Amino acid sequence: MHSTSYIIRFVLIMTTLAALVLASLNTFLGPKHVMNEKIYNKRAVLAAVKDHLAGTDLEDMTDKDVQSIFSSKIEQKVINMSGDIVEGQTAESIDLAKEKKKPEDDRLLPLYIYTNEAGETFYIISVRGNGLWDEIWGSIALDKDLKTVAGASFDHKGETPGLGAEIKDNPSFPDQFTGKQIIDQDGNYTSIIVRKGGAKNPTNEVDAISGATVTSNGVSEMLYRGIQYYQPYFNKLKQKS
Repeated sequence: MHSTSYIIRFVLIMTTLAALVLASLNTFLGPKHVMNEKIYNKRAVLAAVKDHLAGTDLEDMTDKDVQSIFSSKIEQKVINMSGDIVEGQTAESIDLAKEKKKPEDDRLLPLYIYTNEAGETFYIISVRGNGLWDEIWGSIALDKDLKTVAGASFDHKGETPGLGAEIKDNPSFPDQFTGKQIIDQDGNYTSIIVRKGGAKNPTNEVDAISGATVTSNGVSEMLYRGIQYYQPYFNKLKQKS
């Protein structure tokens, strides 16, 4: 029978060894995890322009391919809520989850400008909102007219599989957004509405996800608010053109 002091020493030694092993793993694998997260986020941005990648299938791209597109085909900008460019930062350095916690006027917005092999230019913006259980987010690509949606991609933190999670898992949901207009014929901002019961206006509405009303409404709210944040910048671009 071991003494109490022996058992305590044994537990302390094993706890220390376990802590050292975990610390070592974090030290050696930490940079790899950070890199993987960056690649994942870049793929999400490119997913918004997947139909405009000049014959390249996003699913077949290696991590190196993704990095190459970002370094050669994408211009990154950071803008403030007044629509002015903020120097000294890159779009991928902006964490919208953190920005969302700031007062609205103090937030910064990431913007990715993608030009493909055919010379077509797309403006990819980032939006973030709330679903049924937790946060949802997405990337929306606009044509150079700054009003026509060229593509979209969505993701979530904890929506229900088969219901709210369909915003990511079912390709037909984001595919509905292509060709929709965020500005009406009179020049008024309308955003895109995710309509329960089916889209009624083909110009700026898409079908909601059956059985996921809260998530669908969350996407509508996220898009209306999130796209509107970029309008001051887009209005200044239009004035220059």
